[in-house]
Amino acid sequence: MEIILFGLLALLLVFMFFNTRKRQKQMKAEQEEKATKTVPGAKVLLQGGLYGTIVSFDPENLDQPAQVEIAPGVVIEVHSQAILRIVEPTEATPAEDAPVEDAPAADTVADSELPDPNHVETPEETRARLERNERGDSEN
Repeated sequence: MEIILFGLLALLLVFMFFNTRKRQKQMKAEQEEKATKTVPGAKVLLQGGLYGTIVSFDPENLDQPAQVEIAPGVVIEVHSQAILRIVEPTEATPAEDAPVEDAPAADTVADSELPDPNHVETPEETRARLERNERGDSEN
């Protein structure tokens, strides 16, 4: 009886050893793939949920912080292991059920009415916009 228990224990230990080795190889392959894809200009997701673009990264020296731009002109330093994954660009495919219109709709906004994408909103402008939105919501 004891021999069978020792045999089962040995079998369990062998299974655990091979399973652990397999997982270690997968993790190493994932780390190597991430290191090769982590180049300046690559879009990344950080551990805290922030998205950004790599400015500088040294895959050889992981103790050196990586620099990530999270907004235009805002560069932060993060530990290299804080980079969760590389964000792959996805191609937008048109929905098959969506109707295709040839003529522009009457309620579309003219290009001259669109806000300037490079304009940074001041605190006063933000406050005024929020007040306008609150008044518009309360009227509906």
